[in-house]
Amino acid sequence: MSDRREFRDLAEPEEAHEAIASLDLAPEPETVSLDEARGRVLAERIDAELDVPGFDRASMDGYAVRARDTFGADEMDPATLDLIGAVHAGAEPDVTVEPGTCAEISTGAVMPDGADAVVMVERTTEVTGEDESGADADVESVEIRTSVAPGDHVMFAGADIAAGGRALGPGTEITPREIGLLSALGLDEVPVRGRPTVGIVSTGDELVRPGEEIHSERGQIYDVNSYTIAAGVEEAGGEAVLYPHAGDDYDEMERLLVEASEECDLVLSSGSTSASAVDVIYRVIEDRGDLLLHGVAVKPGKPMLVGRVGDSAYVGLPGYPVSALTIFRTFVARAVREAAGKPEPRTAAVTGRMARQERYSEGRMRLMPAGLTETGPTGPDRGGEAAGARSGNTLVYPVDKGSGATTSLVEADGVVVVDPDTEYLAAGEEVEVQLFSPDVRAPTLFAVGEDDPALSRLLDRVDRPRHLAVGSREGLRRLRDGVPDAAVVAGEPGREPVAAPDPTADDEPVPTEVLGEWTREWGLIVPAGNPDDVTGLADLIDRDLRFVNRDSNSGLRTTLANALADLADERGTTRREATEAVDGFDRAVRAHESPARRVLAGDADAGLGLRATAERLDTGFVPLGTEPVRVHANPARVDKAGVRQLREAVADGDDVFQALAGYDH
Repeated sequence: MSDRREFRDLAEPEEAHEAIASLDLAPEPETVSLDEARGRVLAERIDAELDVPGFDRASMDGYAVRARDTFGADEMDPATLDLIGAVHAGAEPDVTVEPGTCAEISTGAVMPDGADAVVMVERTTEVTGEDESGADADVESVEIRTSVAPGDHVMFAGADIAAGGRALGPGTEITPREIGLLSALGLDEVPVRGRPTVGIVSTGDELVRPGEEIHSERGQIYDVNSYTIAAGVEEAGGEAVLYPHAGDDYDEMERLLVEASEECDLVLSSGSTSASAVDVIYRVIEDRGDLLLHGVAVKPGKPMLVGRVGDSAYVGLPGYPVSALTIFRTFVARAVREAAGKPEPRTAAVTGRMARQERYSEGRMRLMPAGLTETGPTGPDRGGEAAGARSGNTLVYPVDKGSGATTSLVEADGVVVVDPDTEYLAAGEEVEVQLFSPDVRAPTLFAVGEDDPALSRLLDRVDRPRHLAVGSREGLRRLRDGVPDAAVVAGEPGREPVAAPDPTADDEPVPTEVLGEWTREWGLIVPAGNPDDVTGLADLIDRDLRFVNRDSNSGLRTTLANALADLADERGTTRREATEAVDGFDRAVRAHESPARRVLAGDADAGLGLRATAERLDTGFVPLGTEPVRVHANPARVDKAGVRQLREAVADGDDVFQALAGYDH
């Protein structure tokens, strides 16, 4: 009886959490091949090094045309265009669409020179000629029975994701949807968080491994814990290593625990943790390491051990399988997930309210890609709650960039199944989202707006953010609709934007709250050495220079347009005359690096861009000024954990701004 160790002062559950949290389980990051990356967690940000797609491509079968040749065409008065050839997917176009002509084109094919739109084949009629005998000959022309605008049915280079854009951030768990995006970027290996190695030792003279002969008359039982705990370790993101069964012999127990501690980040044992004379693990830990805790005030699972053996962490689980698994899930799994960088698990379905009305009346069942965002405070203390329990705080918004866009999967969290008879989903209507993975959770921060190199780096300091680079103008519109938490706006909007705190509320719109701001230097990207000796905006107007602009939602484009308007005022002309004089003012691309890459490729003499981009890509740069970048937040969301983190990231981001040329904070 003198050797018996009694439980005297049981630790509170929070103490057990703190003790396990104090054990450093995180291994060093590593690089793995793409085919081994599923289920791993990115260790650093992945930026796109190329446009996806890398060319302007047709999004449907039809005819590539110059949009202006179709203006005014309809069923009663079609436009007739000469057919000059065909372009097929995977082939380089060998035709040029001149005024009054068109080319047959397949879905996914490269847009030929001269064409800026596609007319779907259903809105056309082929016109054949006749040979000398009067028989039908080859198709000579095509009747176009509809008008199209520039860009219709065309997926522009970089429309999926543009070179220089933030593809995935650190902490992103890699699922099949991320594998698709990484593949589209041409990556064959990625940097990931290391998986903590967890050694598992089951103890007790009565245990027999499955597959071996068992003698029930001797009180033997099969070893259940080794396999259930190993499965739990793998599910939590760790790598389980099973060690041979150990009896209740002190020397053998010591040998196995020391061996496991030398090879693993964490050692788990089950059994031999109670206060009986034959239970020896606590003595091994005291002799060869550091015993931090013995006994927890929880049922089941009171006989729990926490300590260290050598450089390895150690946790002793109860012997009963139910108790062992319960204690593992409650206390240990979280530590393994955090070491592996994996989020807390959630259920496979979430209920939430539609953020806005979504119409649908095609008479077919729809699997609508949807994203999630929370309207109320979120953080680690809420991370483990069942998703359905927060349905009142969860907003669901449609995500649809087209079936050809890989990023639709990354930006969506799941799908909403819409019945064929449903004409629309009303704003505020409760829906169920079937998640892509049980581990999917709504981002702690949902931001929209301008793409910006500094922003990409600041977002690395926010836990699980999502930012949609839709441009300043579209970002403000979405913020006013009350769906995102924040909008990033470049340039001077002219008036303070407003946002409704809740899209289902009747409240009047209220002013946004500015979380932070910085400035960035903008100008013209030119080839290295500035061979055309470009000095400013006047050269774009007065000289025959090919220019490439940003898209109309970009705040940087608005800044350029305002500068051209000021120049026009000085010259006594109009803004329209100034922009029309620029060859390529309407030649728009999506992201901040895209114009520079067009210049590098020789497709333009100058492009709109940032000094930071010019230095990164080693191009020439003609400075034209600075513009502010502000982060506006929905005032009803400023207490969300992700919004607070973004505010802090901007406030403490001097190192980010100092590392980027032309930035000031």
